Amino acid sequence: MSKIDMTLAYFIQDDKILLPLKKKKIGKGKHNGVGGRVEAGESIEYAMIRECTEEVGLIPTEYEYVAEITCNNTGINQLAVVHVYLSSAWEGTLIETDEMKPYWFDINAIPYESMMDDDKYWLPLVLSGKKIKATFELDKDYVMTNYNVEETKTLAKINC
Repeated sequence: MSKIDMTLAYFIQDDKILLPLKKKKIGKGKHNGVGGRVEAGESIEYAMIRECTEEVGLIPTEYEYVAEITCNNTGINQLAVVHVYLSSAWEGTLIETDEMKPYWFDINAIPYESMMDDDKYWLPLVLSGKKIKATFELDKDYVMTNYNVEETKTLAKINC
């Protein structure tokens, strides 16, 4: 089974959350956080900042590591570990790119019906201030077949 590390960042400001619409790749047509694959030689934190800059034009300057989500995609024999951050401050100008079209939503009216299936199980927890570790099993079409979400006090800090 192959393993990849990925990042996901959510920008939050004034009771709003940035949930861009994915225009291609996994999650196309769904609202999601900003992120992607950690490239060879990159730290996880650096990859998160790079992905945010490339996909929506924002450079996180204040952020917190809030979740480690393991996606076991049994249909394609791949394990993805997704490192999730919340950002409360950033630099740059929000832009649309060929990968994402940005949309802000009220944090109390998140459109879970237009997001990835697993988001409704863990995102409310991290938005309420909890840190979590979760595991989701997916089939070849990225449909969730099983899950486990646990609150944790021991998320290791990931450095640049």
